[in-house]
Amino acid sequence: MSLESMVREVFTAKFGEAPAFIVRAPGRVNLIGEHTDYNDGFVFPMAINRATWIALRPRADKRVLAISLDMDDQREFSLNDLRRPADADWIDYLVGVAWALRERGYALRGWEGVAAGDVPIGAGLSSSAALELVTARAFFEVSDFEWDAAAMALACQAAENNWLGVNCGIMDQMISAAGVEDRALLIDCRSLETTSAPLPADTAVVILDTGTRRGLVDSAYNERRKQCEAAARHFGVSALRDVDETAFAERGHELDELSRKRARHVVTENERTLRARDAMRSGEAAALGKLMIASHISLRDDFEVSSPALDAIVDCANAEDACYGARMTGAGFGGCAVALARVDSAEAFAERVSAAYKSATGNQPTLYITRASRGAETVHP
Repeated sequence: MSLESMVREVFTAKFGEAPAFIVRAPGRVNLIGEHTDYNDGFVFPMAINRATWIALRPRADKRVLAISLDMDDQREFSLNDLRRPADADWIDYLVGVAWALRERGYALRGWEGVAAGDVPIGAGLSSSAALELVTARAFFEVSDFEWDAAAMALACQAAENNWLGVNCGIMDQMISAAGVEDRALLIDCRSLETTSAPLPADTAVVILDTGTRRGLVDSAYNERRKQCEAAARHFGVSALRDVDETAFAERGHELDELSRKRARHVVTENERTLRARDAMRSGEAAALGKLMIASHISLRDDFEVSSPALDAIVDCANAEDACYGARMTGAGFGGCAVALARVDSAEAFAERVSAAYKSATGNQPTLYITRASRGAETVHP
């Protein structure tokens, strides 16, 4: 049974009538451009065909009642009494989105609904952004305001930053809000301008879930941000996006070794991401694959956010003739990698990489071929 059918059926059984709306918002995989978003740089993600769904109907009062099938839990809160959590739970993502929208002047109405998703939690595929954007879409359907993808992404980022205390960049929310079917989306994280590009012909994107989950991410992530901000101050710019490779070559030696490595990753990753745009426009799969490989090496050696499991699965993927290139994706320290493979060999590629990785590490991976999907949307009515 599809998730759409599942939330519809559970809603109907629970509330005695069909839902008024069914909304969805996707997770994402980032093809290239990692840890550049909070440096005002460039990222190149695509929304994936895994998402969070909510079947819902409006309420006459200012309350939200949400049933999570994934958590086997039911919660309720009042829009007139939004309380910041001491320890965040799944419902706090919904509360945080409500808070962020109200802070921006949106008049919200209550609703009740059933939610379910298939974006793996903690895998680096933005399950939290999917939950935030599907919540924003639910409020949109029962309230009276216009849908603007960038505005919704910024509100959901604010919820995660200021309500939940996770200091994330804008990429995850932006791609979940604005994804384009069958296209990856180059996002300028300063202006939020987007440019879509198709994957090279006869290629497939394969997600390589290592079976490990991220550890120490929050503290390490915030540490990396501070290191990048300090490096930007050294160069006299507001963000490392404003330092190109020439400027770095001239003055990078002035930084201490650790700051130099962190800055070098961001500077070179922005360049790689723009070159990836050109490779996609030209249909050059081999060039795109080489950029992905170089990105992983930089994340492993300069930014130091990879893990033994991520390195192992990337090595297994890159050893295959069917693979143009693979890299870790997401914040790092565990979770998923992503590979660009020949579409006619993608299934066999996934099977071989899975076997090789399990033999090398003992971990049971999950590999699946994905496609680019649309961003947050209403699918019913």
